Amino acid sequence: MTQQNHLRGALLASSACILWGISGVAASTLFINNPHLTAMWLTQVRMISAGLILLVWGMVAGKHPFKIWHHRHAAWTAVSYGLLGLIPVQLCYFEAVRVGNAPIATIIQFLGPFIISIYYFLFKHVTPSRIELIGMIMAFIGTLLIVTHGHLNSLAISPVILFWGGLSAIGVATNTLIPRTILPKYGALTVTGWGLLIAGLFLTLLQPMWRVHLTITWPQLGLLIVIILLGTVAPFLMFARSLSDILPTTASLMDAFEPLAATVFSITFLNVQLTSFDFIGGLLIILAVMALSLNTHKMLHFLRRRRAHSSS
Repeated sequence: MTQQNHLRGALLASSACILWGISGVAASTLFINNPHLTAMWLTQVRMISAGLILLVWGMVAGKHPFKIWHHRHAAWTAVSYGLLGLIPVQLCYFEAVRVGNAPIATIIQFLGPFIISIYYFLFKHVTPSRIELIGMIMAFIGTLLIVTHGHLNSLAISPVILFWGGLSAIGVATNTLIPRTILPKYGALTVTGWGLLIAGLFLTLLQPMWRVHLTITWPQLGLLIVIILLGTVAPFLMFARSLSDILPTTASLMDAFEPLAATVFSITFLNVQLTSFDFIGGLLIILAVMALSLNTHKMLHFLRRRRAHSSS
């Protein structure tokens, strides 16, 4: 791996995370300018459109996306990924943005890796390392500062924001854990494309989006296209491409650019006011997740060793 390739991979991964952060700001702008717009409708349009684009892209690239339906386990995993992974990570995130703002919603969602660490501790019996424990404490303190602004007897943000943001953080964990068994065989393009399409169609069955009467202006349509193309399709392709140049642990460190981008663009374009507690709490959470990401490869190596030992 050359230095030039490493730089290219880092730029692709960081740019993808910045675009994900911008998509949250674009969604917040839509909710502000169109009160009739719901998180459910926006999620449905985003998922179905992006899913179809990724699947068509996969067919053009010769990935044979329909092969996943030839195997029952892979098919059920793809369905579970869409319903239990992508729906909470996208619908609940947009709900948190709608009732709150993009920076706070993104920062709370950023706690997802710690839920993964707790899952490995409870169900895989992987004891957290010292750096992980320190990271968890930092993340807890950071979250506490954001939620209470230093006043432990009251909440500084609405419990509704905390509820939807917490569900989106759980979604980050399920979104990461569920598809890991089928990704090596079928590829991220196919798995994500089907997951998005299945999730979008399922939400449409629950609440048909054509029954929602909306008046979309041209600027709002432009923001919708930004969310679909620049906030979903493009960053996914860029992040997937970056993994051929850099390690997954390095790519995961670039996730810090997502809450940073959401914060900067929200302050610049939406005049969102954040307190010093929000900044300090967000910084603590970002640093904690970066520390956890640096230690992820050790946890995965330990799991591989345990799996090899148990099968021998």
